[in-house]
This record gives sequence, C-alpha cells and structure tokens, in this order.
Amino acid sequence: MEDDSPTPSDAELLLAVAGGDRRAFEELYRRYAVWLSLRLRGRCADPALVDDVVQETFLAIYRGSARYREEGDFAAWLWRIGSRRLIDALRRDRAGSRLWQALVRLRDREEPSAEEQVLVGVEHGDLAGSLARLSPELRAVLQATVIDGLTTREASILLGIPPGTVKTRAMRARKQLRQELA
Repeated sequence: MEDDSPTPSDAELLLAVAGGDRRAFEELYRRYAVWLSLRLRGRCADPALVDDVVQETFLAIYRGSARYREEGDFAAWLWRIGSRRLIDALRRDRAGSRLWQALVRLRDREEPSAEEQVLVGVEHGDLAGSLARLSPELRAVLQATVIDGLTTREASILLGIPPGTVKTRAMRARKQLRQELA
C-alpha cells in the first residue's frame, strides 16, 4: 500500500525533531548523513574522524544546540555545522597527529575533490575558465571561504596555512577573477 501523504520539508522535520519526534530525526539522517559524510571525506582522509563528525553534527541537531532559522538552504546550514565540527576536531588533535597528517596527505593528492570539480565546472559566462586558470592554492582558498563559508581562521586551519596567507590568496584570487572577467 502506497503512502499518499506529502513528503515533509526539512524545516518541518526539524520542527518535529525539536518536539522530540525520533522518526523525523531518522528521516533527516537518512536524507543527509551520506551526503555530509562524502563532503567531509573530501576534506579529511580519516574515515573514522569523518564518521565521528557526522554523528556529532546530527547529535547537535537532535539535542537542539544547532538551530536552523529557515534562512537559506538546509543543506548549506548542515554543511556549515559539519565543516566547523571537523575543524574543531582537527584543532583538538593537530600537532603531530595522525589526523592532521591525513588531512595534509589528502590536500596534496592528485585527484580533485568533488567540490573542486564543481568549482571548476561552474558555467556562468567565463567564470569556469577563469576559475580553472587560478592556481590550486588560490582556488583552494576560494573554495574554503566562498563555497564552504569558512572564516579566515577556519580556512587557515583546514588548509594548513597562516591566516594572513589566506587573506592574501583570497585577495589575489578576487583580483585575478576581476581582471579576467572585466
């Protein structure tokens, strides 16, 4: 027998979760856990850490410590929570840790992440070509600060470079894009 009831929106599910509805929470988890895990694995090569971060992210939602204000896309809000929790986890165990080394190895890999492919594949006028012509260092800073919405400090930790370098690279990337798109 088919269920003809309409599929609840993410906001409706969150409202139900706030009221203690476990099934609503399970539905949100089913909708987004794999997606969040895949995106975080593009940022960290330690699958155990990624799994922990995904669990922490959804636990914050379940406990109500993460609040969605129905402003913007739910997935973007979820990504912001997950990416910041990943940065916190990396920060806790940074110096000489296997987690930090895993992130550095992943950052230096040959194959581009899904986000990098999307960034290069943006089709809006000449933007795709201009982004592709940016150096990998400049593109990584744009990805972290613009697409992922990270602060300069968070991008610094994620990319393993000083905050001043993040600012300088972001400025250089914007300048280069402006010149090419003018």
